[in-house]
Amino acid sequence: MSGGGKGTVVDALRRRHPELAWSVSFTTRKPRPGEVDGVHYHFVDDATFDAMVDDDSFVEWAHVYGHRSGTPREPIENWRAGGRDVLVEGDTQGAFAFKVAYPDSVVVFLKAPDLASQRERLMARGTTGEDLERRMAVSERQIAEAACFDAVVVNEDVDETIRQVERLFSLSEQDPEQRIDPN
Repeated sequence: MSGGGKGTVVDALRRRHPELAWSVSFTTRKPRPGEVDGVHYHFVDDATFDAMVDDDSFVEWAHVYGHRSGTPREPIENWRAGGRDVLVEGDTQGAFAFKVAYPDSVVVFLKAPDLASQRERLMARGTTGEDLERRMAVSERQIAEAACFDAVVVNEDVDETIRQVERLFSLSEQDPEQRIDPN
């Protein structure tokens, strides 16, 4: 969910758990202020992205708010083969595709406490006008899809949200039978 706090939570998890492999997605959108190529995303043009799609280089990719984003396959395959846990940030479409590709993965839906909070978060990062309204409209569909995730975490307090996500991943490592069944 756009404005749910994925980036904030992922950044904190990366700092606290350097043992996690971090998959940097590719995107055709322009960087936001403060974003660094190769750190936050790999920013590429349409032709490069098309070539990667043609080469089956993505675990998943999708059209997202007027651009395309995708999760690269090769690093994830390498990390998994080496026994590392991989942290991926994505939208609902990507989460579903990732779960199909890797059924043992744990997908968590981060949600703002309410739509007003979500709107404030999006505006604070510079999202305005049509883009803001489009993201808010998509949120209703995404909230309905949240029931298909392994877990839903309401991100009201970022420190508590991080602790909840850490507990979910700890649970999944200790006993896969304790995972939340979305069905």
